[in-house]
Amino acid sequence: MAKIKMTTPLVEMDGDEMTRILWKSIKDELLIPFIDLNTEYYDLGLEYRNETDDQVTIDASNATKKYKVAVKCATITPNAARMTEYNLKEMWKSPNGTIRAILDGTVFRAPIIVKGIEPLVKNWKKPIVIARHAYGDVYKNVEIKVPGAGKAELVFTGEDGSIMKETIHEFKGSGIIQGIHNVDKSIESFARSCFNYALDQKKDLWFATKDTISKKYDHNFKDIFQDIYDKEYDAKFKELGIEYFYTLIDDAVARVMKSEGGYIWACKNYDGDVMSDMVATAFGSLAMMTSVLVSPEGYYEYEAAHGTVQRHYYKYLKGETTSTNSVATIFAWTGALRKRGELDNNSELVHFADLLEKACIDTIEDGEMTKDLAIITTIENPKVLDSFEFIKAIRTRLEKYLQN
Repeated sequence: MAKIKMTTPLVEMDGDEMTRILWKSIKDELLIPFIDLNTEYYDLGLEYRNETDDQVTIDASNATKKYKVAVKCATITPNAARMTEYNLKEMWKSPNGTIRAILDGTVFRAPIIVKGIEPLVKNWKKPIVIARHAYGDVYKNVEIKVPGAGKAELVFTGEDGSIMKETIHEFKGSGIIQGIHNVDKSIESFARSCFNYALDQKKDLWFATKDTISKKYDHNFKDIFQDIYDKEYDAKFKELGIEYFYTLIDDAVARVMKSEGGYIWACKNYDGDVMSDMVATAFGSLAMMTSVLVSPEGYYEYEAAHGTVQRHYYKYLKGETTSTNSVATIFAWTGALRKRGELDNNSELVHFADLLEKACIDTIEDGEMTKDLAIITTIENPKVLDSFEFIKAIRTRLEKYLQN
């Protein structure tokens, strides 16, 4: 069988630990045998980020602007322990945060639904898509450890020299200060990405902040969303029979838990980070959740919603068998390949992405799965496969589908 051609490269961002190992296996078993894979490669592994002073992350982001489509492996965001483990020059920021700031997009995360993996929330019958703002808040914060008594102030100095000042706190002893920010342009992009995605998916859109407490910061998000909706989207939503709904974040959580699902839930950056993990886990497994960063300028960056699976990586290094779920990482590749095919009018590539996703789902529904799914499945007598056996089982089905 002739390999499928790719006329335009997509940006490939390699990552860390167990997901890096699986990344290579996915390429070797599920992609390279069937596609003349055309990627512009960037190594976002922590060692190389450290070697390049994190310039590689910036370069990969700019390449995504050039080629429009990227696929990313999970990466380490270092903490103090990682500083020692990897002998880092400094505690580099989250690569995802850097990428999101440069591309200024919205992260949409959705669970991968398969028969036999039932949601822990029994009334959830349809996917809940989390739309996460991809700029600012705690991910672009500045922090100070206060050594002792003194006054902390929030100060803004305008270009004309005017000064706005608010007292944060008068410290009597040691403490901590955190400063966060956002910009209207990014919030407007977030709003339009959410409204456009809701129209594309024909799903209701919920948005939630805590504007009753944060009367300026959070209220600004609420006001921008409402203004853009009223001016640009109200008629379009009504024409499709879908709804835009705003509520407080705590009310939204209560409503989500009692709902059947089937909508898009838009959240600020930190809220989206937390809620996407909650939704993924409640639907079955964090390894069964897709993630795509969508920019209003037409940039797409696909990745798994989970991390680098550190515990499995240490077992792998000892030569022990692991049973790591690679579905979300495979779906990152299929999402990027499908989008590349759509932009290039390459129907073969789009079809291949569809078949690879079908092969993943059918493998699980046929009772062959990794340990994380086997312990929660309703399928009787599931066959537990190790990390690499699972990928090979998917390949078996993919080859059959391609031949037919």
